[in-house]
Amino acid sequence: MHPFRAAVEKRDADAIEELLADDVVFTSPVAFKPYAGKPITAAILRGVLRVFEDFRYVKEIADPDGRDHAFVFTATVGGREIQGCDFLHFDEEGRIDDFTVMVRPLSAAQALSEAMGAQFERISREAAGA
Repeated sequence: MHPFRAAVEKRDADAIEELLADDVVFTSPVAFKPYAGKPITAAILRGVLRVFEDFRYVKEIADPDGRDHAFVFTATVGGREIQGCDFLHFDEEGRIDDFTVMVRPLSAAQALSEAMGAQFERISREAAGA
């Protein structure tokens, strides 16, 4: 099992953060502008751990050199079942430098947007180190 998948499935926010490159770029399924940097990405991922229920990966796809991975998942958010995929690129040191998430259906994406919006003040404080 890939270390990222293992960390997420254990809900180990510290282990997830350790796998992020300092210059990671996180592209959200519900925000137009990507987020740059480890502090904000780690804080967003902690927020996701708080809002997703019944999260589980159902498939892992990797390229032969191991630098690109896709992790297909299911979860519940705001009473809606959501399906999604984490697309990750790993740098030369094995850290995630590009992290893109896509989700479906639209009703679940909207529920995710609302749930994460409610978390964003806390996420901002965590990213600032407060």
